[in-house]
Amino acid sequence: MGLLLSALSARLASEEGRGPWLAGVAAILAAGCFVRVLLVERHSAARARQAAPLAHDPAPIEPPPPMSDLPTSEALFARIGQEIEAGGLLGVVTLADFRKLSVFEPELARQAFAVIVERARRMLGEDRLIAHVDRARLAIWYDAGWTAEAALAQLDALAYALGDAIRDGDREILPEIRIGTARAPQDGIRPDILLARAIGGIGPSGEGEDADPVEAARQHYGLEQDLRRAIDRKELELHFQPLIDAKAGRVFGAEALLRWNHREQGHVPPSLFVPIMEASDLADEVGLWVLNRACREARDWQREGLPGLRVAVNISGRQLGRVDLARLIERTLTRHSLSPGTLEIELTETVAAIDVQHSARLFQHLRELGVAIAIDDFGTGYSSFSTLRKMTFDKMKIDREFITDVDQRADSQAICRAILALGKGLGIRVVAEGVERRSEYLWLRRHGCIHFQGYYFAPPLDAAAFRDFVRDEDLLSERLAADPPERLRA
Repeated sequence: MGLLLSALSARLASEEGRGPWLAGVAAILAAGCFVRVLLVERHSAARARQAAPLAHDPAPIEPPPPMSDLPTSEALFARIGQEIEAGGLLGVVTLADFRKLSVFEPELARQAFAVIVERARRMLGEDRLIAHVDRARLAIWYDAGWTAEAALAQLDALAYALGDAIRDGDREILPEIRIGTARAPQDGIRPDILLARAIGGIGPSGEGEDADPVEAARQHYGLEQDLRRAIDRKELELHFQPLIDAKAGRVFGAEALLRWNHREQGHVPPSLFVPIMEASDLADEVGLWVLNRACREARDWQREGLPGLRVAVNISGRQLGRVDLARLIERTLTRHSLSPGTLEIELTETVAAIDVQHSARLFQHLRELGVAIAIDDFGTGYSSFSTLRKMTFDKMKIDREFITDVDQRADSQAICRAILALGKGLGIRVVAEGVERRSEYLWLRRHGCIHFQGYYFAPPLDAAAFRDFVRDEDLLSERLAADPPERLRA
């Protein structure tokens, strides 16, 4: 059994998202003599619960309903109390779907949890103490006889096995399993504090209060389940929005953007499914699919006589937390016979600032390989100058919030001038993102902006349409011309 669990655990690599931030964006305005600070609050409960010390006793854990005949927290606390001085690790396994299912089908939620309990018993054996704590959660204590690595490997393998499909008649549910851990004595010397920390480390999981109507909850959960099958059903695809070099008069690359064509609902807006993906355990799987597909497409560009194009791939906070991300990217490039300079990793300021030291090390590694790093939505998240100095970027994208009506708004003009000057001073390429009107493009061009992205040039295009756009030099010349021809004015 131990060997099986270790083998299964090797297939898992994920880390919870992190970071509440009250962050300042400092922009040097106009001549560079003024400082404007835009305060943006960013909140993520996972980091607060995981990293912040407990200054008071934790709130009491909600007693679970009698959904299993497992021991409860009292038996768990008694066992931990006898062994905590010698050290150990507490693992908490959560059926993250439980509350979502309970909103519209409580009996199915209970049945699903019962299946999870039975599977855990079979895997861990009858002699192991598995406690039922706080509704749809199981707790497992690893005493000092276990190394932390062995305990974590077993928990990862357990989560993998518990995630197998659950059948209910002609329906199939793919449960989301989340793991939280706490170590003694580092995280606490009382069993109740240790349990609170382990639960806190699980992060957002759909267990929070949901004020939506029952039907909305049902649709949300159904969409999440369909998203889990979307890769196998070949419903996901990438579109590519061109990146324009106005000075050279050419397309120099594209941002890869995920699209979902649901087999029954048709096109599902990214604003609807991306938050579901990032709030669940799907970010790693879908993110890896996007990376592979984007690299494969970039390789095809080269084979079709479109050299010199770079593909930008977005990385989520959950992916950034992977300790093996650089190695995974390197393997993907090798698999597709793609030079590192063809790939650009794009992430938001807030994500980059979650763990500055980790991000700086990762960026250094990737840049040494030849992979470029881009910061998206510059000016809306955490962008202190100290962060810019610690983490080296190759590209900054001015957020569309400052691009919209920049030809008419003095505040946006001041911010755009400042970011352009900052990029020039740091030797960082600056891209104006979200350019939708010709007057916006002309104002930015007059003030030194060279690189652009937005609907004024082209919307996100499917793979074939993107290739056609790259080859249509006349169309791009019209868009870039200071004095457009008559047919463009019309």
